[in-house]
Amino acid sequence: MNKKEIAEIKKQFTERHCSISKICGCYVDGEKNIKTTFKQAFLSLDTEEMFKYFEILRKSLSGTIGKNLSTLDFPTDAEAEGGTQAFLLKLRNSKLEDDTLLQEYYDRIISCYDYVGNYLILIIHDTYDIPGQTSDGLSMEDASDEVYEYILTTICPVNLSKPGLSYDAADNIFVNRIRDWVVEMPETAILFPAFHDRSADIHSILYYSKDASDLHELFIDEILKCEVPMTGATQKEAFTAIIEETIGASCDLELMKSIHDHLTQMTEESKEQNEILTFDKDEIKQLLLDSGAEDELFELYDETYEAIADPHAKVYAANVTNTRSFEVKTPSVSIKVDPMRTDLIEKKEIDGRECLVIALDGEVEVNGVRIS
Repeated sequence: MNKKEIAEIKKQFTERHCSISKICGCYVDGEKNIKTTFKQAFLSLDTEEMFKYFEILRKSLSGTIGKNLSTLDFPTDAEAEGGTQAFLLKLRNSKLEDDTLLQEYYDRIISCYDYVGNYLILIIHDTYDIPGQTSDGLSMEDASDEVYEYILTTICPVNLSKPGLSYDAADNIFVNRIRDWVVEMPETAILFPAFHDRSADIHSILYYSKDASDLHELFIDEILKCEVPMTGATQKEAFTAIIEETIGASCDLELMKSIHDHLTQMTEESKEQNEILTFDKDEIKQLLLDSGAEDELFELYDETYEAIADPHAKVYAANVTNTRSFEVKTPSVSIKVDPMRTDLIEKKEIDGRECLVIALDGEVEVNGVRIS
């Protein structure tokens, strides 16, 4: 799913556009015991409570694609009878009315969700009447193409509020505040089915993780049966290792400037087209070649790549480069340059020593003080 598709679903989590039919919940303590469950019509909630749920639901579809948000595809066997996809499809089609299915779903999550402490499992069922669009992308509210029926599962920590003082209006004094168990923003969420090309894709889900470095791998592997995606940090490490192992001693400042310039340009072009820039194994090779790496360096590229990263996984450009800054580090010095002005920095030999030379362009400040 891309940003536009995610934003279209998040838009439904407002009072004006809401069509959520049912909300269900299961409160689990730190010992994995179910303390209580509930199920009710969403539109029967009072306004303040509804808005609190809207906030949680919108947060479960927030973050950076490729870091916090990942589209995961089901393997073929997951779609067979008894498989994860088949089960989620049955749960969605039940419109959350089947208590036996709900209990089984809760039990599956609790058995493999690795979390220390209390948490709340929330599930909603919604049917979004997808409006048609004109050729220039404008919505036609009265011209529906199809209905997107989905369930969204969120898992939220439940923690005691912080101790402190509160004002007692009745007695006009400050007193010790009573600590309550408070539902916090989601740690994990699952949107099924995914919303691709403004239509339901029952072969994949959108997965959210608040902590981009901890995707709850056991949960993805055991419950969803999907391939665990590389974290953003892992993608960065893999991309760096692929360049170092492939280019070796030929990797110099000019080549890295060229790679960064190519990535920045490609990222900007993808933003203009509302696309997410990703690379597979062959596309990374082409990026390096286009940036000036010599052909003969790639004789063992396939073996090198497969020893470092999954050859079938996509690498997100947002995870491997910072288009807002170009950084050069030594053990003692760190230099950041405007990514559009990498031409200002170069390496030269001065008095027999390798030096980084920075062309002074405009005013110069040191610790905020202008110098001559």
